[in-house]
Amino acid sequence: MTIEHTSIPDVVIVHPQIFRDARGWFFESFNERTFESLVGPVHFVQDNESKSCRGVVRGLHYQKGASAQAKLVRVIRGRVLDIAVDIRVGSPTFGKWTAAELSGENASQLFIPRGFAHGFSVLSEEAVFQYKCDGFYNPAEEGAIAWDDPDLAIDWGLPAEEVLLSEKDKCHRCLKDIPAEELFIYGADLY
Repeated sequence: MTIEHTSIPDVVIVHPQIFRDARGWFFESFNERTFESLVGPVHFVQDNESKSCRGVVRGLHYQKGASAQAKLVRVIRGRVLDIAVDIRVGSPTFGKWTAAELSGENASQLFIPRGFAHGFSVLSEEAVFQYKCDGFYNPAEEGAIAWDDPDLAIDWGLPAEEVLLSEKDKCHRCLKDIPAEELFIYGADLY
């Protein structure tokens, strides 16, 4: 397993070592010791999975305050563009985003630490998406940013007319309209 740094230093792409032969392939999708040696200690407590069709955009979601979550995300089947947005007030990369293309073929994963909003767009006909969280989901502490926030100007890899959203994801505020107390403070211990 190796890591690749993105344009936001705390968000990293995790590349597994894939062993391929005539029978197919094998790789270790997660090893706590190796992950901690490369990224640092994170104790995952919940795994989630979603299936989506082409054009679906999910996000930009986060859990507030003590319910903050770090995520390790990957695609089992299909292809997505995965997005992380820095929402740590005072961070040199506050309001900036980074992206990674994840697919069943490349088996890469994206680690998104606490203090970030997360979303993805489905670029293939269908995608099965899995992610580990280091905190339990708390509906009372949901936070979200508009997928089409003009200040973020995220390129989702899809024409806007192809984007499919949940009713909930159609109604989120832009980052500039979210009070600082609903975000995170850069440098604060989020773990």
